[in-house]
Amino acid sequence: MNTVLLCGGRGVRFSEETNLIPKPMIQIGNLPILMHLIKIYNHYNIKDFILCLGYKQEIIREYFLNFNSHNSDMVINLKEGNVEYFKKPVLDSNIHLIDTGENTLTGGRLLKIKDYIKEDIFLVNYSDGLSNININELIRFHKSHGKIATLTAVKKQGKFGTIQVKNDTVTSFKEKPVDDDYINGGFFCFSKKIFDYIIDGDFPETLDLLAKNGQLIAYKFKGFWDCVDTLNDKIRLEKMCNDNQAPWKVWND
Repeated sequence: MNTVLLCGGRGVRFSEETNLIPKPMIQIGNLPILMHLIKIYNHYNIKDFILCLGYKQEIIREYFLNFNSHNSDMVINLKEGNVEYFKKPVLDSNIHLIDTGENTLTGGRLLKIKDYIKEDIFLVNYSDGLSNININELIRFHKSHGKIATLTAVKKQGKFGTIQVKNDTVTSFKEKPVDDDYINGGFFCFSKKIFDYIIDGDFPETLDLLAKNGQLIAYKFKGFWDCVDTLNDKIRLEKMCNDNQAPWKVWND
C-alpha cells in the first residue's frame, strides 16, 4: 500500500530549525521525525512511501542517498576509498522522492503524485505528528465505511483546526477555530476517488468539500498523539525518548 508523506512545507512556526532544514528532518532522539513515521508504518508492514518534496528537498534526498552513513557505525579506508559499515540499519522500504514544488500547497502536492498511486486505497501523512495509532485498524475502519476519505480525529487543546463529527461522519471541517474537542491528527486513509475532489490549493478546502458531500469519516483515536510544531514540542518529545517513554515507538530497534 502506498503511503504519501507530505514533506515540502516550510514549517514557519518552527523557524529555529526550519530556516536550515525541512521540518520532517527535525531530530527527535537520534532520528528525524520522518524516520519515526516510516518506522511506525513499517511496523504494520507498510513499505512503499512517496515523499512529496519541496522546501530544502536536497537535505531529504541526501539523507536517503547516504542512509547507511547517517545510521551506521563505519570505518573508512582513506587510502583505498573503501567504507565498511557496522550495525547497518535494516529499512525494508521503497522510497519515492518526488519534487512537488517549493511553494505548492497540499492539494497541489497530492495532484502531482497522483500517477504514483497504484492501489485504490492509500495513506497520507503530514509528517509532523507522532502517534501509537494502529495503522491496520485505521485501514479496516476506512474500508468498513466505504467512503472516500478517513481522517484520524484526536483530542488536543490549542491552535489546530477542528472537525465536527456526528455518528463517525465529519459534518464540517474548520481551519483553526476555537473551543472544539477533536482536531485533525494527520493520519489519513483515502480512496483514489479523492483526486476528483482535490482543489489545487490548500487541503482544508478539499476536506471541507468532502465533508459537505458526506464523504469524510472520522476515525476517533484516543491513544497517544502529539505534533512537532514548536521548539517546546521538540523538547517535550525528546525528553520522552531520553526517558524511554515514547509511546509512538511501536517498533523494535
